[in-house]
Amino acid sequence: MAEQAEAAFVKNFTNNLSAQPVTYPDDFQPPPESYLKKVPVLPVDLPEPPKREHAETSAAGAVKLTFKSLKPAQSYTLSVSLADTIAVIKSQLANEAGAPPADVQRLLLKGKALADAKLLKEYDVKDGDTLNLMVKPGYQWDPSKVSSGATTETPPTPVGSTAQELKPITLLPEPTRPTRGHGRIPSVVLSPSPSLTALPDEKVVDIPLVLDTSNIPSSPTGGPESTYHTEISQPEFWERLYGFLSSEFSVQSDAVTAWEDFFCSSKGTLSVSEIAKIRDKVGVTGMAGT
Repeated sequence: MAEQAEAAFVKNFTNNLSAQPVTYPDDFQPPPESYLKKVPVLPVDLPEPPKREHAETSAAGAVKLTFKSLKPAQSYTLSVSLADTIAVIKSQLANEAGAPPADVQRLLLKGKALADAKLLKEYDVKDGDTLNLMVKPGYQWDPSKVSSGATTETPPTPVGSTAQELKPITLLPEPTRPTRGHGRIPSVVLSPSPSLTALPDEKVVDIPLVLDTSNIPSSPTGGPESTYHTEISQPEFWERLYGFLSSEFSVQSDAVTAWEDFFCSSKGTLSVSEIAKIRDKVGVTGMAGT
């Protein structure tokens, strides 16, 4: 009886232990005998990789092609490489005497145009084949005028041309200037730039330029003897004006507004002290006392 109870206790205790989660530390490493054994790999005989045939090497060799044009009737024979692009072959053809430039050439093989970016070996081209040579529409190809390399010459500069580059004209006013008002402007001389070189049969002369300013008034009211500023700078003038406006307007604020309009239009010719004296005399104060 005691043995059965002990066996039941052991069984129950074992079940409780197996139900508990197992927690491993961060630096836990399983023992080497717990690692899985490597699966044996059976040796398999693999065939050797195919060797590069010599035909590919020969495909990159040189072939001799004939480039034939119908209009005009021209024929060129070149030795080119199948590994070159069509654009390179066009450049080689353009170096031939009388050949058109590379950018206007069109090469055709059995009626199919060859793309510039592709290699020659991408097309079914063999040694001794003939390619049709054409030019783009609008280009006049004359083999007798096209030189080797198809370079464009710059036209020479004509010799003995009378046209000259005009340099800017410098105005040289006199140092004296009127201090106030509109006085007579001094004479102005148009002098050519010192860098201008005259021709052997030419003579550089100064052109005098005199501006007539006799009709320009020296003061806002007219002649040089005007007393405009002398009169409006007197406080008594504005006091009389204020009295006149007060008699004309029935409302005093309207008279002040009219006087202020006249006064503001004349402030440009008055100094600060003159403005202050006028306002003190009349008794009309403007914004900020001005």
